Amino acid sequence: MDFTRSEAEVEVSRLAAQVVGSGQDDAAGASTDDFDAELWKELGKAGLLSLALPAELGGDELGVQATAAVLTEVGRHAARIPALATLALGVLPVARSADIVLKQQLLAGVASGESVLTAAIREPSDPMPASPRTRMTLQGAGRPGTVSGLKVGVPYAAAASWILVPATVEASARAGAAAAYRGTTVIAVIEPDADGLSCQRTRSSSGLPEYTLRLDETPAAYVLDRCDAADLYRLAVAGACAVGDGALAAALQLTTEHVRSREQFGRPLATFQAVAQQIADVYAAARTLHLATLSACWRLETGRDAGRDSDVAAYWLARYGPAAVRTCHHLHGGLGMDISYPLPRYSALITDLVAFMGGAEYRLDRLSEREAAGA
Repeated sequence: MDFTRSEAEVEVSRLAAQVVGSGQDDAAGASTDDFDAELWKELGKAGLLSLALPAELGGDELGVQATAAVLTEVGRHAARIPALATLALGVLPVARSADIVLKQQLLAGVASGESVLTAAIREPSDPMPASPRTRMTLQGAGRPGTVSGLKVGVPYAAAASWILVPATVEASARAGAAAAYRGTTVIAVIEPDADGLSCQRTRSSSGLPEYTLRLDETPAAYVLDRCDAADLYRLAVAGACAVGDGALAAALQLTTEHVRSREQFGRPLATFQAVAQQIADVYAAARTLHLATLSACWRLETGRDAGRDSDVAAYWLARYGPAAVRTCHHLHGGLGMDISYPLPRYSALITDLVAFMGGAEYRLDRLSEREAAGA
């Protein structure tokens, strides 16, 4: 295994840091804007939203690792843009599974920042269900039908042009050949203004927009035939871990600079043994998350089974990410609780990412089930 980043990935990371960093003012405090449309358009102008798009749409076809490089920088600056929703939950699954005609339909406007995509993967009590309780009834063999169910925590649903919805197929008696699809999971593609779809805003720690979607025989515009729920979940986890990797790395850097420059009793905080041990623990958590995320993205990029690596990365972020940022807050003292200081943005973002993936116990259960099955 060679995790050395390619020249293209290094350049993507550098450019993303430049563009996202120039659009953020770390000293300005926590923004209440849902969506920094100007920064989103700047990413498009820099070509960072078209990395995974097919060449027919003016894309670079670089895939998961280049996308993860962008998402890491988004997390590093806690940027308020729909990068995770659009790139990891939308562009990657569509680019990897749809035919060129459908790609042109769903991905139009993404490269310029004019279009937002998202996916409704979470259900009550089960963040990433293998067999969704959300049901889809097909009209015929593989033809779109209607979707009914409840999805929670859907990022940027109100701003999205298309919403990907994992659902379990229920073929009607009149569907004929569609009965062969019964019990399988498919990814339905829903328009946000479709009949029978209601979208209600819910709270999040970071203030970034999340929604509960209720679907009542909502017509699906398309079905992604070559993408199932497991594929979508792996891409979602890899994207979330990439964002978390950037956020935790930024919190570590901020804290390291603070304890190096802040003095007590005439000595920098970093010279006290207890402080050095705590910052070392944060470093170990951040580096482990980085390596686990890198491994998961590499396996997805190269077409290998990434289930175990994705589960490990997700568990590490969910279990050790919140504890690490709490240590960062502790080492900052009162300054770490000031909402005009960058640190609360990173901790709020990590809290939302952990909820998005289901929490530490849920991730550990998924990993344990995989190991018990020998997968």
